[in-house]
Amino acid sequence: MEQNERLKAAIAKIAGSRAAAPRLTDGRASVILDVTGLNAQTRSAMEAAIREALLALPEVSEVRVAMTSEKVDRRLIAVGSGKGGVGKSTLAANLAIALARLGRKVGLVDADIYGPSQPRLMGAEGARPVAEKQTLIPVETAFGIPMLSMGQLVKPGQAIAWRGPMAGNALGQMIDAAWGDTEILIVDLPPGTGDVQLSMIQKWKPAGAVIVSTPQDLALIDATRAIDLFNQASVPIVGLVENMAGYACPHCGEVSDPFGVGGAQAAAAALGVDFLGRIPLDAAIRTASDAGKPPAATDDFVAEPFRSVAARLDGWLAR
Repeated sequence: MEQNERLKAAIAKIAGSRAAAPRLTDGRASVILDVTGLNAQTRSAMEAAIREALLALPEVSEVRVAMTSEKVDRRLIAVGSGKGGVGKSTLAANLAIALARLGRKVGLVDADIYGPSQPRLMGAEGARPVAEKQTLIPVETAFGIPMLSMGQLVKPGQAIAWRGPMAGNALGQMIDAAWGDTEILIVDLPPGTGDVQLSMIQKWKPAGAVIVSTPQDLALIDATRAIDLFNQASVPIVGLVENMAGYACPHCGEVSDPFGVGGAQAAAAALGVDFLGRIPLDAAIRTASDAGKPPAATDDFVAEPFRSVAARLDGWLAR
């Protein structure tokens, strides 16, 4: 009993309550380690530290560490649009950051296989994920959001000319990666209603979908198609976001609406889905995004629209 207490004391500072029931039998120390929510690197480091601490004891000649883990209840939130050019990726990046600042454990998947932009938006260009036993380990970003993107797996500027099955396999590798204790995966989908959307719905059904549109009629027609796809698959629609809604002149302050105003809110009401808010057409958002500094990571006024949408999503997740 005294020997077992020494084992427990030796690993207490390393693993705390994660290490249970250390036992010593004929010089062999056995430890059960709960690794729920830990990524592969952290697990390996903790195991190595435990082995080193126990082997330093004179009565220990061998160490066996058994790792156990409970499945993390992870939910996918798809961010989609019916057409390109509506700011979907910018919203997805800022939504992930704003949710994390609300206390959620969030990861980001750039599922826009053919036009990945999240590495630029998240300031993670040049960072490449590694794999452990054929499982990808997400790249950590400066904003506390682990992420994976095809933009991190191919050379910059390289065209990705894949048929549907290959794109679906790439999506699977990213969604089934070693996300650790991540609870929410924000999935930035490609525009439209094609192979990637169908693969995700069939294999990794999202908990909900956020649809992005500009106020103009053509964008709203396409957004309606995206909503219909998720409705057919029984994926709940969290709500509709109106992007590029109003432009304030930086010189005179006058607000104009080059894409119209209120169209998405009216469409949401007609379709019976929630309206999550408006994101303005602001040069500061564009500048920060191009620089890999998402506005939602700051306390500037340009972050407020993203915080507002994230708060509504957070409320939906808490239901």
